[in-house]
Amino acid sequence: MSRITFISLVALFFYFLTIALWIPEGVAAPQNHINESILLVMVCILLSNIKKRKKIEDQLKYISYHDTVTGLYNRNYFEKELQRMDSGRHLPLSIIVGDTNNLKLLNDAFGHSKGDQLLLRIAGILNNSCRREDIIARWGGDEFAVLLPKTSRSEAMAICSKIKKACAQEKEDPIRPSIALGTAAKNKQEENIQRVIKTAEDNMYRNKLVESKSTSYISISSLKKILREKTHETKEHCRRMRKLAIRVGNRLSLDSNEKKKLILSAGLHDIGKIAVPSEILNKPGPLTASEWEVVNSHSEVGYRIAGALPEIRYLADYILSHHENWDGNGYPQGLKGEEIPLIARIISIIDAYDVMVHGRPYKSAINHQQALEKIKNAAGVQFDPCLVEIFLKTLQGTNPYAEKETAF
Repeated sequence: MSRITFISLVALFFYFLTIALWIPEGVAAPQNHINESILLVMVCILLSNIKKRKKIEDQLKYISYHDTVTGLYNRNYFEKELQRMDSGRHLPLSIIVGDTNNLKLLNDAFGHSKGDQLLLRIAGILNNSCRREDIIARWGGDEFAVLLPKTSRSEAMAICSKIKKACAQEKEDPIRPSIALGTAAKNKQEENIQRVIKTAEDNMYRNKLVESKSTSYISISSLKKILREKTHETKEHCRRMRKLAIRVGNRLSLDSNEKKKLILSAGLHDIGKIAVPSEILNKPGPLTASEWEVVNSHSEVGYRIAGALPEIRYLADYILSHHENWDGNGYPQGLKGEEIPLIARIISIIDAYDVMVHGRPYKSAINHQQALEKIKNAAGVQFDPCLVEIFLKTLQGTNPYAEKETAF
């Protein structure tokens, strides 16, 4: 019940109470007064319902024209405004099209709430970088578009530079927001606005391709930094893994391309642990079954992260498979024997060795010789027996980490 309806009913109640108290017994109350009172209440109720209906209509209109995540206009509103502005008095009419970098990466690694936060940060940057008269919209999943009336392409490009600069000044949370941008302008009335949009999109995709390598490397660096902040040992573990990978790769006479894959995979094999809470990674005691389940998910998370970054996409299968066992009892896919990629089989051995000799918060370290004995005993069960033989020969009687790292 609305406030107006409630007040009206209370007023009507006191009106009838007054009549009952003041009109002598046996005398009928004036009918016109009663009718007027009832009519007043009905009018108040009707006005209240109209007000509520108007509020609902306004809410529905807002939803139909706005994006629920960012609060920006949506594509429906953008296209209505595009049609309205496609006239001579708004020329030159410029368009900026943007594609958010790393949205899939954040969704896969940290969950969709972090992805939504990234979209909100991009939306805030666009709002602060554009002008009041510009129409800013979320155009699709990771795409944004801006309509800029009475704006030349050079002016639109200056706004793009402003957006890029604002992104670069943002903090890494967990990674710095980044967006690929493209522009185009309609200068004459006879030009087709849809072709102008297509040109802006083409320019955006061209820029995204040019920037992709640097964007990927920045993203990888950010992810490594997050992992280092979670646990110092992960950084040291990856460094030692790369050294072991160089030694084993040399012993196997891998060609330069395969050796590069091995060394890079050794350094990135645990990248999925960024999704594992620090309190689990650094827990001093034994892990519970549910905590192990979280830890064991890191190979799948790492696979999705690598798949989302073009520069390391070719390493995704190795990252996914580095906890598979030779007998098929590993995870996550239960691959066995040579179904497991060679590089993943190598990483499995050197990873196990390094964990054994350096320990974990939940497991004490053992010495070099004890670790080699355990690996030997796991040949044909956990590890490829041929690779175990080569690994033992490579490390027997030497400093396992003597090899210098190779830069790629």
